[in-house]
Amino acid sequence: MTHSILSRRAALAWLAGGAALTTLAACGSQAQAATFKVTLTDAQWRSRLSPAAYQTLRHEATEAPFTSPLDKEKRRGTFLCAGCDNELFDSATKFDSRTGWPSFYRPLTRAIGTKTDFKLGYPRTEVHCADCGGHLGHVFEDGPRPTGLRYCMNGVAMKFRPA
Repeated sequence: MTHSILSRRAALAWLAGGAALTTLAACGSQAQAATFKVTLTDAQWRSRLSPAAYQTLRHEATEAPFTSPLDKEKRRGTFLCAGCDNELFDSATKFDSRTGWPSFYRPLTRAIGTKTDFKLGYPRTEVHCADCGGHLGHVFEDGPRPTGLRYCMNGVAMKFRPA
């Protein structure tokens, strides 16, 4: 009797877990489901972007840390989306987070959107371009003043326009 109760409980737990994962997966596709100013076919994105930028912006890949030249960029200027040229961050908000990715404490107004990402099994806030929906990185609550936020961006998802 006890064995069958435990088996039923285990089965119910597995079913509940599967339902939760299905719900989380549906929540995680908000950026792709939204309508953006810039919409291209998959073939158009592939032809427009480098392979690394395509994988990052369109398939939410992450570049290896310490590989982007934008991590060391110190000139005045603006960081743009590599997919659509949307202005994302002013260089005055960039800081060295020592994480290996370009980091900022504030995006430009209406430059980004966010969604909850559960890919690592716990909630993180994913950042995407407001104009094309391209994946840029994640935002964390361990940044400097004045916001306390760290927008940890994939350099391959951006380009830099000097002032």
